[in-house]
Amino acid sequence: MRNRTSTLLIVFAIFFNANAFSQEDDSTSKINLQTYTPSKLLNKGQWDIKWFNNLYTETSYANSKGKSLSKLRENYFTSSIETFTGISDNNRINVGAILEIRSNTNGGRQALSVFSLDDNPNSERKGITSFAPAIKFQPFKNIGNFSIQTALHIPLVKNETENGVYLDQTAWTLQNRFFYDYSFENKDWQLFAELNTEYNFGDENSFANNTFVFAPGVFLSYLPTSKFTVLGLAQHSQRFGDFTQDYTALGFGAKYQISSILNLETIYTNFVRGTDNGLGQTFNIGLRALF
Repeated sequence: MRNRTSTLLIVFAIFFNANAFSQEDDSTSKINLQTYTPSKLLNKGQWDIKWFNNLYTETSYANSKGKSLSKLRENYFTSSIETFTGISDNNRINVGAILEIRSNTNGGRQALSVFSLDDNPNSERKGITSFAPAIKFQPFKNIGNFSIQTALHIPLVKNETENGVYLDQTAWTLQNRFFYDYSFENKDWQLFAELNTEYNFGDENSFANNTFVFAPGVFLSYLPTSKFTVLGLAQHSQRFGDFTQDYTALGFGAKYQISSILNLETIYTNFVRGTDNGLGQTFNIGLRALF
């Protein structure tokens, strides 16, 4: 908890410092929100810090035949901090790191129990669960709206499940994410596509060991102003290998540019179908500082 508190203080310091720049003109604000999509790489010396929080809660489960079954509520909260910076003169290579902190509860406890300070080992677990060095690059010089991010997620968890409470996988993950965006001619609409691929390995006791994940997603955004975006999304995830599962999720969200440096993002998703997977909902909120 001490590490989490320190992280929160750092992020809020960034938040308040960024507000000092909120008097920048609208054209400057437009640059960050509309131009710096996940596909866009940073210029040399630029920094991108993102604090993203995901709360997933479920009361039903899809079995191997896709039939929905009721269950006691389970809750999974993930707080991730991503930091990237540009290092190349041609602005085609970024390096960074990703840190994940998780808090999970089960046994029918309410969704917000993940924020409880109670210590109940029979229904909750918390901790820093993984660290990942990462590199992001633009493979084609003339296609600036296509990029690839490669990260190696190193597990910091000894046991996936303790006292019936799952925290995070103990297998390592080699992740490749492919990003592409397209802005329509009137500039009011943007299409963003992502393909996430994962190979999980290194611990035969992990449920995810020796499995592959193939997860495409499409986001359609409408920008009524240069500082505000609304979006709809569709995502699918397919795991195969020693263990198989899949799900499809639909959702919507919004982004708001608080200042020329800071963006606020919120997203809701609903898992509409799946096999051997939970059928829950996610509530997401994130802050992004770009300078």
